[in-house]
Amino acid sequence: MEYTKDEALALDASDTLRHLRSEFIIPTKDDLRRKTLSYNASTEITEDNEQPCIYLCGNSLGLQPRRTGDRVNTHLRAWATKGVFGHFKSHEDSNVPPFVNIDEVAAERMAPIVGASASEVAVMETLSANLHLMMASFYRPTKEKYKIILEGKAFPSDHYAVESQIRHHRLDPEHAMVLIEPPNPTQATVATSHILSVIDENASTTALILLPGVQYYTGQYFDIPTITAHAHSHGIAIGWDLAHAVGNVELHLHEWDVDFAVWCSYKYLNCGPGAIAGLFVHDRHGQVDRQAMDEGKDGFRPRLSGWWGGDKATRFQMGNRFVPIPGAAGFQVGNPCALAICPLLASLEISGLTSMRAIRSKSIMLTNYLEKLLYRSRAQALSKGWDEVFTIITPAEAAERGAQLSIRLKAGLLEGVMAELEEQGVVVDERRPDVIRVAPAPLYNTFSEVWSFVAIFEGAYSKAYKGQGHDGEGLGAFAGSEEKGWSQIK
Repeated sequence: MEYTKDEALALDASDTLRHLRSEFIIPTKDDLRRKTLSYNASTEITEDNEQPCIYLCGNSLGLQPRRTGDRVNTHLRAWATKGVFGHFKSHEDSNVPPFVNIDEVAAERMAPIVGASASEVAVMETLSANLHLMMASFYRPTKEKYKIILEGKAFPSDHYAVESQIRHHRLDPEHAMVLIEPPNPTQATVATSHILSVIDENASTTALILLPGVQYYTGQYFDIPTITAHAHSHGIAIGWDLAHAVGNVELHLHEWDVDFAVWCSYKYLNCGPGAIAGLFVHDRHGQVDRQAMDEGKDGFRPRLSGWWGGDKATRFQMGNRFVPIPGAAGFQVGNPCALAICPLLASLEISGLTSMRAIRSKSIMLTNYLEKLLYRSRAQALSKGWDEVFTIITPAEAAERGAQLSIRLKAGLLEGVMAELEEQGVVVDERRPDVIRVAPAPLYNTFSEVWSFVAIFEGAYSKAYKGQGHDGEGLGAFAGSEEKGWSQIK
């Protein structure tokens, strides 16, 4: 079966978010290959100098918005020309806030992305640091309730954080850490019903649950409201690692009654490597009772406290009595890096040009289209008598996944496939020994790019498969399907 690029072009033409692609810097193929950051006099001029790469790696690191450099430079000019006065002075020609309240502005703009009020969001630290800060407050083990439930294939940093928190309380992870694994070891994903059953089995001894919103390896989107409600029915607090969910799927953290959540900002939020992170704390956990404090009681939820989380009205009086800011801001420790917040503001400006509902709607269409083309290509291979060269381990239902599809290749193909993709100017990432993760980002990826990726991927896995000594007829599913073949464009 042959299928043309016309369908992809028609989808691009009707895409209501297509104008947002111009907000991002798309590396060219030559950018990826060149050994210098800029061209020099000896640079050979080729078509690759102008041909954009196909960047489908926003699940790992999002692309740089064009606004980022300007916002960063504006902040640097304020620092250079105002010094310490830059903390408090606004400027007519500045597009970033004064240093002292730049984190508040970022939290206000972040709140709609996660479905929260501004008071429930703080922009601070890194994901792992925030996870430790949240567990210091929400993991309060007792003799009876001391376990933490987490996913067995959790991102390593989450696993390390949980294990170290358990050890910090002089408990044994062997007994205090419950790992949720698929009942069938051949399955990659975990059914919601199984997660609920694990909670039921351990409810009487569990102090905290920590799960991913979107699983980093498979791309599975967990049923946050159902699992949260089930945890609360047993009186168990639950937190969510939203590293792969924020900016990717619609979230309603306040409405879903989530206790806390943490996330990074360098994936679908496009804020740069190691960008400043964020956290959510439900309003009910951020309340401050000053009367109780005046009576010598705590008056607020226990936490690891720091200067920047203290009452702003008395912050510069330099007193030693800690009175937290109500809400998530009261969990801040040190003052956040204003320079690091500038890329976040640039990204949130772009998000503010649309809505998470519109972003998610396009994302579902993009990923569904990617899946359809991949399965067409695989069907073509199987019809030629080939082995099953790849499978998709991400859930098939759009409601159970984000932008990412995780493709598991036949054993031994990964290295050859990745080498060919890189040669053709395609950027995806790998998880050895046999998985590639492909994530079309709705803010800057197009349906035409998805089409071209599958054409290149088909050629890559065909070449790798035949390199293993397999004979067989060529696939040619994309042959003659556009005026210029991809090899000519390359």
